[in-house]
Amino acid sequence: MPKYVIEREIPGAGSLSPQQLQAISQKSCSVLNNLGPSIQWVQSYVTNDKVYCIYIAPNEALIREHAAQGGFPANRISEVKTIIDPTKAETKTCSPTARAASVLTLLGSVNPIRASSVASENRARTGVPADRSWSVGWRRGDGRRLWQAPSQGRQRSMA
Repeated sequence: MPKYVIEREIPGAGSLSPQQLQAISQKSCSVLNNLGPSIQWVQSYVTNDKVYCIYIAPNEALIREHAAQGGFPANRISEVKTIIDPTKAETKTCSPTARAASVLTLLGSVNPIRASSVASENRARTGVPADRSWSVGWRRGDGRRLWQAPSQGRQRSMA
């Protein structure tokens, strides 16, 4: 369902008391209940002279109806086409493997990685003989890697 940003020009909005904001919220919720479940108020941002509201609704007409019934201005209604945030910047500069690693790390999940690309570095650092096939690794929550030799089933923790 489409998401909308509604710009409401309300002079002195930033100076409204908590009680006034509560009364406005209650009025809005009352109108939303009357309109049914197809329209949802997500949240609002109050600035000095404007309020920016985020709504989910099937169309702009239903948002205008909410404004009319509630006695709220709806000076501009814009449909959200996409959402961006700081993670979009990382997506463009990281390799797909690095992106997956950062996402899984942020989620606290295990991140499978291939040891073959760093095998010589790890062998030199840990003293693992070159004839061993340490081919699977997982990044642990504490940032250390746990390498496993699938054929022997042995594990070795590395900093």
